[in-house]
Amino acid sequence: MATQKPSIPKGTRDFSPVEMARRNYLFDTIKSVFRRYGFAPLETPSMENLSTLLGKYGDEGDKLLFKVLNSGNFLKGVDPEEMQAAVESDNPVVLGNKICEKGLRYDLTVPFARFVVQHQNELVFPFKRYQIQPVWRADRPQKGRYREFYQCDVDVVGTRSLLNEVELIQIVQDVFGALGIRVVLKINNRKILYGISETIGHADKMMDITVAIDKLDKIGLEAVNEELASKGLGAEAIAQLQPILELSGTNREKLAAITSIIGAKSPTGLKGIEEVTTILDYAEALDVTLPVELDLSLARGLNYYTGAIFEVKALDFPMGSICGGGRYDDLTGIFGLPDTSGVGISFGADRIYDVLLGLDLFPEETMRNVRALFVNFGGVEEVGAMKLLTAVRKAGVAAEIYPEAVKMKKQFDYAQKREILYMVFVGESELAAQTATVKNIVTGEQSSVPFEAVADFLKQ
Repeated sequence: MATQKPSIPKGTRDFSPVEMARRNYLFDTIKSVFRRYGFAPLETPSMENLSTLLGKYGDEGDKLLFKVLNSGNFLKGVDPEEMQAAVESDNPVVLGNKICEKGLRYDLTVPFARFVVQHQNELVFPFKRYQIQPVWRADRPQKGRYREFYQCDVDVVGTRSLLNEVELIQIVQDVFGALGIRVVLKINNRKILYGISETIGHADKMMDITVAIDKLDKIGLEAVNEELASKGLGAEAIAQLQPILELSGTNREKLAAITSIIGAKSPTGLKGIEEVTTILDYAEALDVTLPVELDLSLARGLNYYTGAIFEVKALDFPMGSICGGGRYDDLTGIFGLPDTSGVGISFGADRIYDVLLGLDLFPEETMRNVRALFVNFGGVEEVGAMKLLTAVRKAGVAAEIYPEAVKMKKQFDYAQKREILYMVFVGESELAAQTATVKNIVTGEQSSVPFEAVADFLKQ
């Protein structure tokens, strides 16, 4: 058999022990904040029925779903002419839906909504959950964009209270404060976007407008205007959008300006302005120090958002959005539970990881998952070292013994490469005195420590 070169699919990654130590630090930090705000953990399957996923993310999102072929003869019952037509049209979506009943989850919010409806009789509302799991998107891999990546979501469903939006802002502040990343949180409201669409006479094209202006940071104003024109907006309507997309000033000044533009033309738009004003008032009253900026070009392309929307960007590192979310008033209605509003926010773990790495913000101790290496002298000393090692582990200290009685240099090199802080020597003289020799590899300092005190010494 020919030798196969090992590889993994594009857009996916292996994580080394060092990377996993860093990722666990990131996940643990985020979880600790989520728990502090009263959210409970939840997991859902990697695969969902395609009927659950399709139609929830817009046409562009549907194209990025990874579909799973049906088991057995997945082509059974497929018309050959229909298959050929799909191939020739370069649009195999319809065919794919016939041979695939399942798909890998695109995000954690839609599966969460499905879970809520499916288990509604077992839940206490408002229901608050956090979820940290991988998601998959058939996107073009590039820096900061992967096909398999982790999201850290926190959602509350079963209440329309804007206090939840305020708490999400506080959670963002607490998470990034704990991680040491300076960020700005941008806020908008889909009702305001509807009001803008209504004001320029194109309420029927709200989704086209939001999808286009959501790309403003990526492709620029001119390209956005071209896309709007391609969606059927006339020159006059596009011209009316320009001052809105280019609004500047403080949050209060922007709110005043957009209120003046919308006026009485859109009660829905005014409701959105009122909601944003309330959220900003609470943030101010609670002394939120996180920069919160009203950005009327922020749209977030997902179809299910209906109210406040958020996006977070790092201030000191070039990276796209590292966190985002918003209010969805009737996502559960798709699954048979109407009028059950929810709101949530998702932390993009992989992008946040890249920011932490780029800014050198991972604590040094995250690299040291083993505190001490017990030197192996073999024979009776090996047994004595193992007994002490067992006691140290029971005391909660991560430690190991070199598995073979080899030369000291090899054991020392191993400890250095593993970034282990201490080496513990239990030789003939140490056994006799019931006192271990503990060496700090970084400083070179050595100490004689009674066996019963070794665990506490290593914890220092």
